[in-house]
Amino acid sequence: MQTARRPPSWIPEPVDEPRVTDPAPDTNPEPAPPARPCGLLRRLLIMLYDLLPVVATVMLAALVALPFTGDGVRLGLDPLYTLYVLAAWFAYLGLCWTRAGQTLGMRAWKVRIVDETGARPGWRAAGLRFAASWLSALPLGMGFVMSAFGEERMAWHDRLSGTRLVRLP
Repeated sequence: MQTARRPPSWIPEPVDEPRVTDPAPDTNPEPAPPARPCGLLRRLLIMLYDLLPVVATVMLAALVALPFTGDGVRLGLDPLYTLYVLAAWFAYLGLCWTRAGQTLGMRAWKVRIVDETGARPGWRAAGLRFAASWLSALPLGMGFVMSAFGEERMAWHDRLSGTRLVRLP
């Protein structure tokens, strides 16, 4: 006769939670406070924080490619290898933006990326944002500097992709 196997101790026991089928309607809903835009300094600090996981992602991508490429490829000089590394970089950012709405740096600085409806952006918007961020960076970072001005505090890539960074309470 076999006895039932117990799960390992590190797996939490299931909890029976009451099910809520019809929540009571809120008769006096308060409007949500307007989202506060993210300014230039906070954006720069987020990029500084995100440097660590981005560099780790790029290094991991290079390690995976090493058996196939050898040491003869150079980032920026070999177009296929450069596209591969950019794809790895976008994979990290895209997954963070579309799944959680935040990268590691955004979590630390309490910022979320949202689309025009206030939801997490989809892959199309994430791809547009990633590509457009290069346009923001190329002319001496002027696209990023634009987030220091105006009421909405939007950079060029925010406008082009239909996304924006908002501060969380």
